[in-house]
Amino acid sequence: MNVCMDAEITEDQFRRRCRAFLEEHATGAKFDLPDLRGANELEASKSFQQKVAAAGLAGITYPKEFGGLGLGKSYDRIWREEYSEFPDMTTQLIISHGMCLPMMAEYGTDQQKARFLPDLITSKAVWCQMFSEPGAGSDVASLQMKAMLDGDEWIINGQKVWTTLAHVSDYGILIARTDADQPKHRGISMFIVDMGAPGIEIRPIHQIDGGMHFNEVFFADVRLPKDWLVGELNGGWGLATAMLMYERVAIGTGSTSGVSTPTSDYAIKTARKFGRHKEAVVRQQLMQLYSEETTKSLVSLRTRAEMQAGKTPGPGGSLSKLHGAKIARLSRSLIMNVAGPEAAAFEPGDEEAARHSKSTLRSFAANIAGGTDEIQKNIIGDRVLGLPRDVSVDRGVAFKELTVGTQ
Repeated sequence: MNVCMDAEITEDQFRRRCRAFLEEHATGAKFDLPDLRGANELEASKSFQQKVAAAGLAGITYPKEFGGLGLGKSYDRIWREEYSEFPDMTTQLIISHGMCLPMMAEYGTDQQKARFLPDLITSKAVWCQMFSEPGAGSDVASLQMKAMLDGDEWIINGQKVWTTLAHVSDYGILIARTDADQPKHRGISMFIVDMGAPGIEIRPIHQIDGGMHFNEVFFADVRLPKDWLVGELNGGWGLATAMLMYERVAIGTGSTSGVSTPTSDYAIKTARKFGRHKEAVVRQQLMQLYSEETTKSLVSLRTRAEMQAGKTPGPGGSLSKLHGAKIARLSRSLIMNVAGPEAAAFEPGDEEAARHSKSTLRSFAANIAGGTDEIQKNIIGDRVLGLPRDVSVDRGVAFKELTVGTQ
């Protein structure tokens, strides 16, 4: 539970409080290995966030009646600026805090906020996001999961895929089709789901790096309370778009503010370790990586400034997301060149070599997770640059008449 924060606290006093807390607690994430399903790292993230809440530093801008501190957006900026100088301790809360929390705060009813926000803010409850399906990935609007109203409950049937940390989440946000007579971007609604509800089956997806953070989630006559509908009935596509914007901001900008270059710092450290940092080509690659990461930080600062001004994230978040994918690609090539075989294989117990290998293998996900590079470029071209949209042959056609996904 958040402790009471003095409403008259000045920004300087708040900054000092943040700095003192981080110096004591932000010492780097520590969790038991191996951690193939991410549960140990999640527990470490939750433990840190609960300490943040106990210190009266969580939910800075959210209303007090819903578990927040009720402070202005400038205080949130101060926290992010200070946090940028310390190791990120909440990497496994990017979905719960970067996507689900702001969505519930912006679009949830007062009853939903009162019930769910306090535990979301403190991480007593962790949330996941369920959009993608086997036949609806980049084209999420082709989803086939069905939600039917039965008295005071919704009945959900269908399948979701690529759901990060579903196996250790308490709740989730999903979108399902509620009217197949409408075109595919309509007739979709958003719901809150208890991940422990009867009829939900979660199966792990085995990843190339040995982890199993992703899941398939199957729903068989899962019942939800009627008032767990988020927003308007059949208005889920607009909410899904907003959540995707939050997702791209969360992935593209992270939990901090200011100019930070953790990937290039890691690459420079690796180059020094292997004695390659004085080679002209390697130095050029390091400089390119540093420049890209600095540029990404500056773009992220602009995106965060728009959010500080009270705006819902717009399509500009795709710029940071696309930058992040490019940085991952550059880093992968550089680390593989510098570290050699250690970037692909390592001896058991060699944690530093394991990091080289895992970061190399995981980097491929950056070009896919949160929307592929191609999707980001389409969004930037269409919604940022104002270029003509591609021809849409299914506009105005009822979803049940379409041949999409697995339908």
